[in-house]
Amino acid sequence: MKLISWNVNGLRACLGKGFIEFAKREDADIYCVQETKMQPEQAEIPLEGYTQYWNSADKKGYSGVAVFTKTEPLSVAKGIGLDEHDHEGRVLTLEFEDFYLVNCYTPNSQDELRRLEYRMEWEEAFRAYLIGLDASKPLLLCGDLNVAHKEIDLKNPKTNRRNAGFTDEERGKLTELLASGFIDTWRYFNPDLAGVYSWWSYRSRARENNAGWRIDYFIASDRLKERLNQPKIYTEITGSDHCPVGISLS
Repeated sequence: MKLISWNVNGLRACLGKGFIEFAKREDADIYCVQETKMQPEQAEIPLEGYTQYWNSADKKGYSGVAVFTKTEPLSVAKGIGLDEHDHEGRVLTLEFEDFYLVNCYTPNSQDELRRLEYRMEWEEAFRAYLIGLDASKPLLLCGDLNVAHKEIDLKNPKTNRRNAGFTDEERGKLTELLASGFIDTWRYFNPDLAGVYSWWSYRSRARENNAGWRIDYFIASDRLKERLNQPKIYTEITGSDHCPVGISLS
């Protein structure tokens, strides 16, 4: 099973920048997208053979996640079951026969870290949600987790030390999650590979200079690692300030 995740930074805009062409070319079994910034009725997504599932934010034009899948899930759940966290369209969980798939768009701590306190509350609640799922069957978590875990995961770690996405607090929460029985699939296969990123600021010609961050992930339950192969970061694909990331599950 081939899975691809992409923060499209507005799906309607990305439709005009090659999304469908990329999806048809790659022919993945499942596409997970984040930051859809739309309600499902606002655009036609011409992907034949895929069933669509959406979790859109209450606020129009903001956040949102969607999954397009060839395989029908056993069940679908929006959010994590906590009202204080479930109005921004950030999580969509599909249950399949032998694993859960969790598509996530983690809240950004924002400029001057004004949302860092909320982010920490979210991280605790979300980790508890994942651990609860993992107790039933293994899971794959994918999406924009809005954190570069290690210094190797961004071009300029020293100058970004207290910026959103590279604070000690955010990095520590990902460390806690991985210590709870999960693996970062890209680093599992590429422990020392530097210079491969999934997001670049629109400022200062960052993408042209590859001044990027790796903040888009496939995180897997540790007991799935023998079934994982072909992790990929599609750095050549434009259409968003993020590029797609992928994994295959045998």
